[in-house]
Amino acid sequence: MYRLLSPSLKGDVFGGITAGVVALPLALAFGVASGAGAAAGLYGAIALGLIAALFGGTQVQISGPTGPMTVVFASAITTFGGSFEMALAVVLIGGLLQIVLGLLRTGALIHFIPYPVISGFMSGIGVIIIILQLAPLLGAPASASPLIALSRLGDTFHNINPEALGLGLLTLGIVFLTPLKISRFVPSPLIALIVCTLLSYFAGFNVAEIGHIPTGLPDLQLPNFTLQDWSVIVTLGVTLALLGSIDSLLTSLVADSITQTHHQPNRELIGQGLGNMLCSLIGGLPGAGATMRTVVNVNSGGTTRLSGVIHALFLLTLLMGAAPLASQIPLAVLAGILIKVGFDILDYRMLKRLKTAPRPETLIMATVFALTVLVDLVMAVGVGVVLAMGMLTQRVARESDISFDDRNGHHSHHVEKVGPGVRVVQVKGPLFFGSASHMLDRIETVDKVIDTQDIIIDCRKVDFMDLTAIFALDEMVERMLQHKLRPKVVTTPSIKAQLLQLNTAYLTEAIIFTNMKSALH
Repeated sequence: MYRLLSPSLKGDVFGGITAGVVALPLALAFGVASGAGAAAGLYGAIALGLIAALFGGTQVQISGPTGPMTVVFASAITTFGGSFEMALAVVLIGGLLQIVLGLLRTGALIHFIPYPVISGFMSGIGVIIIILQLAPLLGAPASASPLIALSRLGDTFHNINPEALGLGLLTLGIVFLTPLKISRFVPSPLIALIVCTLLSYFAGFNVAEIGHIPTGLPDLQLPNFTLQDWSVIVTLGVTLALLGSIDSLLTSLVADSITQTHHQPNRELIGQGLGNMLCSLIGGLPGAGATMRTVVNVNSGGTTRLSGVIHALFLLTLLMGAAPLASQIPLAVLAGILIKVGFDILDYRMLKRLKTAPRPETLIMATVFALTVLVDLVMAVGVGVVLAMGMLTQRVARESDISFDDRNGHHSHHVEKVGPGVRVVQVKGPLFFGSASHMLDRIETVDKVIDTQDIIIDCRKVDFMDLTAIFALDEMVERMLQHKLRPKVVTTPSIKAQLLQLNTAYLTEAIIFTNMKSALH
């Protein structure tokens, strides 16, 4: 009750309605682009917008269909041969996984996703949207995938509908060139939608239109799938969940920076998951937190969850009464709006720095981008993460160092005597699967040194050891024993406890010490 009576009520109402005005053309366009129809876009904007506003962790966030989520959903429909019910099963699994991610408190992990992976994926999504909307912009039927769209470009340009092209170019002109002082009050996509639709209607243009949009509340839609498709559904569901989570949490970070507040990432994931699960039950398009709509909401005065609720109720009101009017919107107009969205998604910050950015990061970004556009969204994310992990592993492995010390502390890559027949091998840095083989190769030279009876492996400056490194160390001790050497390991108390707990064959308490003095005696 306090919220409704607070001074922020006016700002929430205006912010919510303004965000709804911005969301309307985008919801219709995303619905058509997905292959599910304009109504699915509206259903998704209403259901997700309402549930995420009520249960999410970001006060001012506006949620609804977004470009990346639309591309994944369209990919699901294509994968299952046009089966809308099976695509909804993907949305259901994706929403459920988002809730699980929230319950497992993984929201903070957004900060650990490599930027080149996000950049390549988002730019790839932007290019996919642009490529897929070229045909509708020219008055030709849309294609199901970027490769098919590119292969049909010749036929598309050969069969241009001049009226559709004119409407599309006018739409592009409006959305790209409308001055900011005007678009602050009336969003340029809405201006383009109204102006170009009225022009088409009164001029009697022969162009493809959205077609019938049902009025009233949506019917219950039960997702359907077969066990033989279960693995594909789960794979696409994981992609949808991860992408929606990343998209939403990035938008939450933007909202935090504008409002000087702090969102609750795990609660946000749960709210997004609940909203997407509802979308799957009513035939709605999945979505995520939408950056542009959120910024519009804040700039228009929205300060609480009420603004997101009003945004959803505004769209619901339009659905109940104005749906027949939307049926006459030309597809070329929606294509123009979506092409602008595609250009907005491109990561210009990374693209401007491709020549100066470190080569490994550039390679990861380019690989993810190419796989996203030309191959598969799931593969792009997987390959990008694996490449980033490999690059990180290589960098961490370089931090490990193995040298041989004499009693005076002089470092050398040659074996130096510490005492009669005693050698000390000093190991520094992290010791894990990425550096274990390097350690084995280096210490193998000690076996060949004559007049050596005792070898002390000094691991006091090792940050951590993983299981691979421990087993490698155990094998190393075994090899030394076979060469009639007496190995000793000096390490920290915590690592000593870890080594003894594993109860390996050769790393026993008799050869493990926590100080050098004890090992030398």
